[in-house]
Amino acid sequence: MSCLSKKMKKETLREKFAGSMLGTAVGDALGAPTEGWGRFAGRRMISGRYTDDTHMMIGVAESLIEKRGFDGEHMALTFMQNFYREPWRGYGPGPPCVFKLIKSGERWDRAAEKLYEGGSYGNGGAMRIAPVGLFYYDEPEKLYQVACQSARITHSHPLGMEGAVLQARAVALATVCTAKVDPEGFLKELENFIQSEVYRKKINKIYKLLSCKEDKIKIVKELGNGIEAFNSVPAAIYSFLSNLDSFEEAVIYAVSLGGDTDTIGAMTGAIAGAYHGVKGIPCEWKNLLENKIKGRDYILGLATRLWKIKFEV
Repeated sequence: MSCLSKKMKKETLREKFAGSMLGTAVGDALGAPTEGWGRFAGRRMISGRYTDDTHMMIGVAESLIEKRGFDGEHMALTFMQNFYREPWRGYGPGPPCVFKLIKSGERWDRAAEKLYEGGSYGNGGAMRIAPVGLFYYDEPEKLYQVACQSARITHSHPLGMEGAVLQARAVALATVCTAKVDPEGFLKELENFIQSEVYRKKINKIYKLLSCKEDKIKIVKELGNGIEAFNSVPAAIYSFLSNLDSFEEAVIYAVSLGGDTDTIGAMTGAIAGAYHGVKGIPCEWKNLLENKIKGRDYILGLATRLWKIKFEV
């Protein structure tokens, strides 16, 4: 993998911050209408409306910007404010219950554990994590810590938090690449970074599947396409690495795997967007994305503000 040159670094990173955050929303909107389908072969965005995936990603970015870094209590309250403003975004049953517990006085970092014994290992922490991967792209230890704590608000099982860590690190690695990614090197970086044996086994499966070019039935069987973090984050990473030349093809492939299509599409879009930059996202998709109060332009504005804080511009 190639690091950014100092001369082009800041402006290139601005494009990548925008690409990853808008890529999350585009992938989410592309996959949302087909969530739960077996497999989907379409290539057009049916609706430009995003779901809770992007809604919570916006909350992560808003909090990082407001506090100029991670503040767990503030991030939890930001999630809650956004949810109560637009509860129809397709939230699963868990987060609203967590928010209710926090509202009643439970600590932000304990509410999820109270709701689920052992915590949830769903992909809700990973789906929203792109701003953390961007903001801490050059601080791996901080990235690990913040990804875990951010996920803990709603998904406190170790596999839920590690899924967020893996996704955030994938976004960070894609952010620092200007030359074509070496899939083997990319996966080795992820394998060395993650602690969970469950995810390491999935990463090893990605190695093998990339070399064999297996059909989608085999991909889903080996990597998953469900709501569990360990059955969706690996699928997003594979979708990116198997379609490196095109943001569009990577996201279409992710959605075509079926299952939790909006989240796998969103996570793939986050990684591919960080790699290709905002200009790599098809104009048709950008134009179709909703653009009301917290739509396309707002997301791009958040990306710019996050970038400015990172580089003190």
